[in-house]
This record gives sequence, C-alpha cells and structure tokens, in this order.
Amino acid sequence: MPPEGPRPRPPRPKRVDAITRRHGLDSADPYAWLKAANWPEVLRDPATLPADIRGALEAEDAYAREVLAPLAPMRRRLVEEMRARMEDEDVDAPTPDGPWEYYCRHREGGQHEIVCRRPRGGGEEEVLLDADRISRGRPYFELHAAQHSPDHRLLAWSSDDAGAELRTIRVRDLVSGRDLPDVVGDTTGIVAWSRDARWFLYVAVDANHRASRVLRHRIGEPVAADAAVYEEADPAWLVDLDSTLSGDHAVVAPRAQDATEIRLVDLSGDGAATRLVLPRKAGVSRRVEVCGDRLIVLHDDGAPDFRIDSLALDDPSAPGRTLVPEVAGRTIRDFVARRDRLAWLEMEDATPRLRSRAWDGGAEDAVAATDPCGEIELVEGAEFDAPALRYAVTGLTRPWEVRERGGDGEETALKRQILPSGYDPSAYVSTRLHARAADGAEVPISLVRRADRPPDGTAPLLLHAYGAYGDSVAPTFSSHRLSLLDRGMTYAIAHVRGGSEKGAAWREGGRLRAKANSVGDFLACAARLVETGHAAQGRIVARGASAGGIVVGAALNRAPGTFAGIVADVPFVDVLNTALDPDLPLTPIEWREWGDPIRDAGDFAAILAYSPYDNVRPARRPPVLAIAGLADPRVTYWEPAKWVARLRETQLGDAPALLALDFDAGHGGPGGRFAALEEIALVYAFALSCVGLADED
Repeated sequence: MPPEGPRPRPPRPKRVDAITRRHGLDSADPYAWLKAANWPEVLRDPATLPADIRGALEAEDAYAREVLAPLAPMRRRLVEEMRARMEDEDVDAPTPDGPWEYYCRHREGGQHEIVCRRPRGGGEEEVLLDADRISRGRPYFELHAAQHSPDHRLLAWSSDDAGAELRTIRVRDLVSGRDLPDVVGDTTGIVAWSRDARWFLYVAVDANHRASRVLRHRIGEPVAADAAVYEEADPAWLVDLDSTLSGDHAVVAPRAQDATEIRLVDLSGDGAATRLVLPRKAGVSRRVEVCGDRLIVLHDDGAPDFRIDSLALDDPSAPGRTLVPEVAGRTIRDFVARRDRLAWLEMEDATPRLRSRAWDGGAEDAVAATDPCGEIELVEGAEFDAPALRYAVTGLTRPWEVRERGGDGEETALKRQILPSGYDPSAYVSTRLHARAADGAEVPISLVRRADRPPDGTAPLLLHAYGAYGDSVAPTFSSHRLSLLDRGMTYAIAHVRGGSEKGAAWREGGRLRAKANSVGDFLACAARLVETGHAAQGRIVARGASAGGIVVGAALNRAPGTFAGIVADVPFVDVLNTALDPDLPLTPIEWREWGDPIRDAGDFAAILAYSPYDNVRPARRPPVLAIAGLADPRVTYWEPAKWVARLRETQLGDAPALLALDFDAGHGGPGGRFAALEEIALVYAFALSCVGLADED
C-alpha cells in the first residue's frame, strides 16, 4: 500500500436495520438503502440517482482516490509502459465476404475502431464507420457491432453510450455514407439481415433489462411499426439471436442457464414468424448450424460433456447420426460447420485442441496448443464456402496470432500481435501445476513468471479465479501483464470448479449447493503455490471479477491471513440479496446457477453460508480494492458498495477497504482502448503496492 503517514478519514455510510427472514433463517442487510428504488431508471440515466445515495458513492470514490493518490506516478508509468507495447495503428486480419474484405483498424492515438473494407485481394480502402470520431465528446462510448447486409449496400451498427448495455441500432447507407432515419433503441445490438436486405431481426430489451422479444424492422418504416416475431414470457429465459453462416436462416434461441430452445427464421421469406425445430428441454443446452438439408447440433442431451449430431432440417425429431461423440472429461466448447468441413474446439484438463474433418471423409486434422499454458479460439469468418479454417492461438508467453489452415494442413499466419517496445518470449516461463482440494479434486493452475525469477519461495504473486457458468478462464497472452512480471510478480490462474476446464463434472462441482467448492479450490491453489515455491507466504494478491467476486470474497472471509491484498472487479458479492430479488435483470435466469432462495430452504441456507457480504465478520484483513460501474446491469453498483462498507466497519487492522466507482461506465469498465489502461494501471499499482513493489518516485 502507499507510504505510511496521516491516513484520510474513511466514510461511514449510515446503517439502517433491515432483516430478511425466510425459511426460518435471518439475514441482515444494514446497507440495503444504497440500492436505489428507481434502479432501472438509473441504468438509463445516471443523473436520476437519489441525492443521498450519490453522496455516499461520491464519498467512497473520493476516499479511494485520496488513499491511492501516492500511487499516481506509478500508475502513469504503468500506462506509458502498456501503451508502448500496443500497436498504435493496429489493423485486424481482413475477413473476406464476396467481392470485399472487411476489417477494423485504429488510427494513431485513436480510442475506438474504424470499420473498413477494400476490394477482395487488395485495393483502395473504404471507411464505413469511424467510431473514433463518433465517440468524441462522450463520457462513455462502445461500438458493439457492425454487420453489413448481404448485398453490401447497408451497415447495421450498434453502440452503447452509457455502459448499461442498452444498445441503439442504426443503419448506414454505404453508398452515401449517411445514416438512415432507422434508429432502434434498447436492444442487445445484434441483427440478422434478410437475404434481400429489406429488413432485419433484432432483440429488444424490456423494462427489467431482459432480452425478451425478437422484432422485425423493415428499412424505411417507423420503428413503432416493428412486428414481434417471438416473445419470451418466462423471466428465467433470455433470447439470443444469430444468423447461420450460410445466411439462409436466423437462429432465435431462447435460453435458460442450462437449457436452450432453437427456432429458425427463413431469411429469404418475410420474416414474420419463427419455426420451432428443437423444443426446450430441462437441462439441455444447444447450438446449431445449418448445412444444406442438415441441422448440425452441439448439445448435452445425454452427453454432459457435449457431442455433435446431424439431424434432418425438415424433420429434426427424426433419428439423426452422431458426428462427434462425447468423451467424459473432454468438453466440446465450440464448432463451425462449413459446406465442406466440420471443425470443433475441445477442452480437457484445461488444455484446448482444435479438430476438423471433411464431410466426405478422410483423416481428421488436429491442432494442439504448443504452450504449456495455451489457448485456441475458432474464428468463424463470414463465408460458408471458405476453403480454409481460421483460428487464433495464444498462451501465457505467446502473443496472439490469427492463422488460416487449409484442408491439407498447410497454414498461413494472417496476423501476429506485435509489441513495438519489443518482446523476448525466452525471458518468461509458463507452467501448469495442480493443487489437491480437500475432497481430493485436482485443480489446475496456469502460471507465468520471469525466467530469471526461479520459484525459490520469495516471489509475490497475483492469483486470479472465476469459476462460474461453465466458463473456462483461458491462459491468454497479455502485453499489459508484463508490467507485473518485469517487476518480479508472478501471475497465476486458479482453474477452480464452476468452469468447464475438466468437463461438465467440473462445472457441476462448483455450482448450486456445491458452490463452496470453488472457494476451497482457490485456497488450495494458494497453498500449493506457496508449497512449490512459486509464491511467498503472505505475498499473494487475490483477484476476481464479476462472478469471480464470490470466490475471492468468500476466500477473504474464510482465510484473510492468506492474502496481501484483494482486487475485486465489478464483484458479485451480495449473492443472497440479489437472488432474492426477482425483478433484477439476471436473477430469474441465474437461479439455475446459484439456487432459488425464495422457494427452496436448502438453497437459501447454502447461499447464506458462503455469500461474501453475508459472512463478513470482525477480522484483520489485508487492503481491499473494489471497482464498480454505476451503469452496470449485471453486478449492480450497490453490491460492492455495501460489501466495502461492511468490510470497513468490521476491520480489526488499519488496512483500507476501497471502492473506486466509475460514474460513466458499466460492467465492462471504461470505453476505449487507452481509457481502459487507466483502470488496469490502478489495479496493477494497487496489487504491487500490497506486496511492497511500488515504484520509487
């Protein structure tokens, strides 16, 4: 932490007694008043936040700024270092589609993307949308999507001006370069174009911030006349929208936390209705692609780790055939089905592999991660007939690279991440370890350090975890992270249960009433890192973001002496109270992840037992930095605000609990590639200061 001296006086938010009693159990919430009764309005217009709540939040943010002020020179240096590693005029690998190649680039010093195209094979660039110019003068801006029409005449683009994920869709005429009068607000930002480009489908967000309706907008007609194509009545289900790679169908996919329904819309027709092809079934999740007369389905019906089947498009209920069988412990994460080839991405023991096979048979092609801690991602592309497969590869010591692989196995590098300030991969070492949890589970750990910093038990370490929704934390390269490594700090990922790094059983072992396993796994990883000499006792900084806030928050309650500091980005820490409020955007759908404490006494007791906010007790804790966004619809601002207040009032030592709140952003943090560096520098400077590595001024 910053040098010792007179400490600023921390704010003391008022306490208002509030007791929730359910199923014979009580939970106290003395800071419930920080939740604005008009929170849906606040998400749309932060100026409507009640004055007493705004005053409390401003006091918290001012206190955090004052405590962290001595780190300002170090934060500036960190930003300078990170910018020096970024390509100022970065250009994506172009994506071919018909006569054009589409791509995004950044201008020198630009915060946001410039959407461009050029004739296929090369030629003069055409700027379609300059998000950098559009964003000027706005406190927050995010270009969410830019989707050209099949005839290449129009561009549907969506943006968010507040961070609340209420995106506005606009349509640009690519001949004139001007936006049409068609403006659709409060959407998820994704469209599915009709084949003739006369209409598109989109998903509307309702008053409770839920994606619940699919509508059709005809170009040139009033938005008020948009017709509903599908409406979801169950608040525990949200609606996703996509287009098949062939462009013949839109996929309307209502989904719960562990189930998916599949509906198709013929994009060559009038788009007036959906066709139900795979009805919802409890516990069955799906993704689909259409290849000619076949429906290709990735699903977990009777296959917890997923398999890929082929069904008849005109009769999906008829028996089909299995293309890729399930293998226990090997999760199929993603797939792409093209006219001539099927490709899929699988994960086993936190290690990815990419496989592909031609429809007409032949040998299976495979690509494995070459790094001990590596990652592979499929790149779908825009063309159903593309002969080559695109993928991205990276690792904790390997910068990102986009590659194209032909059916014969021949590869071409399309783009490599370049660090202008220089990078020597031999200066760093990545390692895969395993920690044994209390119940015997082997928890993978991905780790990277400088090669000249041997694991001799002296190094400080930043330990990251997530552990939710079956999402695996990928060991990807970060040029920003080098600022930690070069100062002697090791970085590690604890692949705790709740993710799918080791298959469906790994996810099930960290959700619902088994959620406490994620916390035990995290603590076991911390102990293992000390035991193997990769971390010094008492010099571990824990970091968790969003649902990862459960892991670090509960670990802090359980073993505060383990950590030198805690960083919690937009942390989900008020689990019980959130799960008790069915009006919040994600609560109904997430009952299948955390449990339903309203109707189920066992779920109430289980959540109450680990929820970080509800289990804060008097203790000597290390410094805590929580980061929040006022417009966050996923983890609402009052969760970290309440948590920090309770941590501070029960602190037995003098280490601060801080809340840094961005009044102009949401769950994803500041908009713009360089603006984001300010928040990263804040986190890094705080973490380094917690272990005594703050730069000398």
